[in-house]
Amino acid sequence: MSQELKLISWNVNGIRAAVKKGFMDSFKEMDADVFCLQETKLQENQIDLELEGYHQYWNYAEKKGYSGTAIFTKIKPLNVTYDLGLEHHDQEGRIITAEYETFYLVTCYTPNSKRGLERLDERMDWEDEVRAYLQALNQKKPLVYCGDLNVAHEEIDIKNWQTNRMSAGFTDQEREKMSVLLESGFIDTFRYFYPDARDMYTWWSYMGKARENNTGWRIDYFIASRNFEKYLVDAKIHMDIMGSDHCPVELNIMI
Repeated sequence: MSQELKLISWNVNGIRAAVKKGFMDSFKEMDADVFCLQETKLQENQIDLELEGYHQYWNYAEKKGYSGTAIFTKIKPLNVTYDLGLEHHDQEGRIITAEYETFYLVTCYTPNSKRGLERLDERMDWEDEVRAYLQALNQKKPLVYCGDLNVAHEEIDIKNWQTNRMSAGFTDQEREKMSVLLESGFIDTFRYFYPDARDMYTWWSYMGKARENNTGWRIDYFIASRNFEKYLVDAKIHMDIMGSDHCPVELNIMI
């Protein structure tokens, strides 16, 4: 018997800070079957979240107060793995993969290329390694790949695209890597449902009243395997939910 599942992905910009800003109220209100968090910014045992009915999986960065991911899921996965298995990429807690009966769920916090693009070369290598990892999984069963992917793919995905050309997150190189990923058998689910939707963003700078003026970027995604298309129901961006400089994004699937 098929069931509809609600999946949420949210860069919380520090889960301890988010809890102080009403995270639990938003968590309960959204009542998702699976929550994927990025940029949790904590180490093991630094928080004790009482999430009744959810299995919790955390991946911590070695560096304190930095990066990190988590998955909270009502459905117990068949298996959970962490990172890519590549030592040069596995110190920052950026990937968790949960295997379910009919699909894989991969949450990711993609490295930022940084001011001055000092991390762009490393980012390019990361993109190639992650794409290879996703393609290998996709050979076994379809997947959903979500998180803060730190790129606004098209001009429609960023308010001020002209002045941000070649800024971190909107470089030609980063955008091209997203194009290559999608062309290799994946779907940007929000654009699948809403190809022409404008002014729909998931991140706003804390500077210059960016959120108040909706001067944003769409850098948080649910990407799905092309052969998962038949299970897609809807995608949403919850721009009204506060508590971070990002807002939650949602994918509804019927499996």
